[in-house]
Amino acid sequence: MDNHSNENITRKDLMKVFWRSLRLLGSFNFERMQGLGYAFTMMPIIKKLYKTKEEQSAALKRHLEFFNTAPWLSTFIIGITVAMEEENAKNTDFDTKSITAVKVGLMGPVAAIGDSLFWGTIRLIAAGIGASLTIKGNPLGILLYALVFNIPHYICRYFGLFQGYKLGTKLLNKALESGIMQKVTFGASVVGLMSIGAMTASMVKFTTPLEIGQGEGVVKVQEVLNQIFPSLLPLLFTVLIYFLLRKNVKVTYLIVGTLLFGIAAKAIGFM
Repeated sequence: MDNHSNENITRKDLMKVFWRSLRLLGSFNFERMQGLGYAFTMMPIIKKLYKTKEEQSAALKRHLEFFNTAPWLSTFIIGITVAMEEENAKNTDFDTKSITAVKVGLMGPVAAIGDSLFWGTIRLIAAGIGASLTIKGNPLGILLYALVFNIPHYICRYFGLFQGYKLGTKLLNKALESGIMQKVTFGASVVGLMSIGAMTASMVKFTTPLEIGQGEGVVKVQEVLNQIFPSLLPLLFTVLIYFLLRKNVKVTYLIVGTLLFGIAAKAIGFM
């Protein structure tokens, strides 16, 4: 299919993306997290660049995939994505897999910076300033809290989008000229898989209190597993869920099944 386009992204288009990015978390869910919000944010760009329903549908599906990062800095990744979609619409040889690879590769590092900067630092400073006035009965404390947190937030969100777009355009031009796009895609994929692996180990909580033996010779199963293969149980559980998803088991069933399994396992002393 020929997806060649002569459309160029303008500042007006980027501003539409900026305002939509504020609703990135509006449809947050535990299956794809910010995926639906990301697709919603990209819709003005997709509608402008792609003229047929088939092309628009393919682009939306790319951005409906799992995505999760610090929302305050998310526009940096979105800006790069806009540049990549623009290049894809103009270049029929562009590898669309690189768009997903770059998103997945960047969401972890951006989340680490954004969470520590905004959630771990600016939020606490804003809360301290606001609370010090509020406890004295000054209603300006609430306003100051909102201003101290959101002024840097909006500045980062605005400039992140435009700088991400400019950076993405420059990098794409250099990558296409030098032929290293495939290496960039491969590297981003590796980083993305590492991030997903780290999320599995840190976010999937699954330990067992089972013990073997009695008295002084008792052996704790979890300690043995940690020595052989740390986070083995979270890994096995994640692989099981992935296998069931590949078998087209509904996500709702998996969520309910996980809850019931957790309750039953806790009741019998397995977890």
